Amino acid sequence: MTQNGTISTVRLGATGPEVGVQGLGCMGMSFAYGPPDAEASRATLERALELGVTLYDTADAYGEGDNERFLSPFFKAHRDRVVIATKFALHIPPDDPTRRDIRNDPPYIRRAVEASLKRLDVDAIDLYYMHRRDVNVPIEESVGTMAELVREGKVKHLGLSEVTAPELRAAHAVHPIAAVQSEWSLFSRDIEAHVVPAARELGVALVPYSPLGRGFLTGSFTDAEKELTADDFRRRQPRFTGDNATANAALLDPVRTVAETHGATLGQIALAWVQRRAAADGLTVVPIPGTRTPQRVEENTAATRIVLTPQETALLEPIARRVAGSRYADMTFTSAGRE
Repeated sequence: MTQNGTISTVRLGATGPEVGVQGLGCMGMSFAYGPPDAEASRATLERALELGVTLYDTADAYGEGDNERFLSPFFKAHRDRVVIATKFALHIPPDDPTRRDIRNDPPYIRRAVEASLKRLDVDAIDLYYMHRRDVNVPIEESVGTMAELVREGKVKHLGLSEVTAPELRAAHAVHPIAAVQSEWSLFSRDIEAHVVPAARELGVALVPYSPLGRGFLTGSFTDAEKELTADDFRRRQPRFTGDNATANAALLDPVRTVAETHGATLGQIALAWVQRRAAADGLTVVPIPGTRTPQRVEENTAATRIVLTPQETALLEPIARRVAGSRYADMTFTSAGRE
């Protein structure tokens, strides 16, 4: 953090936007994590900006556009200070929240960007991601259309989410990619084998989503089925229920040990570990933890001041290898399912 208490800044990619070293995932403000609280979420957005958080992450799939509409007034009020990141390609039918429809074809991309621009009520999207990969459409074709959107002034920078290293290289050859967004945390480290080296080679930033393991790494819940509301999608994720949840809760013990040393929370140590990957892997890393409370934003940004020792990092190293259960019940729509 800087002397005035705000977080420092970094650049996404060689020519991407300058953003705070930690962003904000906004999905839970209107989708997936139980009943929303609009008033608390608006206060969270404002407090995040005060602390130097400038990258705000949403997607057209979050509540069928509701999240983009919710964020629009905040973005308009602070347009010169915020970097708007949204995504296309993924549709979750409201009558079947377990299903994922993915489209990357050019006509769909063009309809999607126009719809997002309208919901956000802005002239251009700062960072436009392909949310998921449709393997039936050549990635060069999809990114070629995204590049046309840049030339037309509708989009400023391009990103990809959950892509493999070869897909990243193929996309980057068509148009510079500013950022790759993938799950990366003490519980999820599969991208380190191929995607991280490719991103470092190409000068692409990594934007880890779910750096707090969807809240599990904070210790805020131990069994999703028993503790979370019926509309919370974590109840359908294998890691957070039944025997898997019990086994994974025990993995937090070394996180607690490190947290006690720093006088920090479990979540702060989990975030400090992710932030450390920038130095460890030689690339720009901007995690986007999600929250709906100003107090949690304060806690999360404070994690950027925590520096883990080599001994503490070694203590945390074995966790991911021991995690029970996969990230999703169906991993085919993630990069791990295609590597």
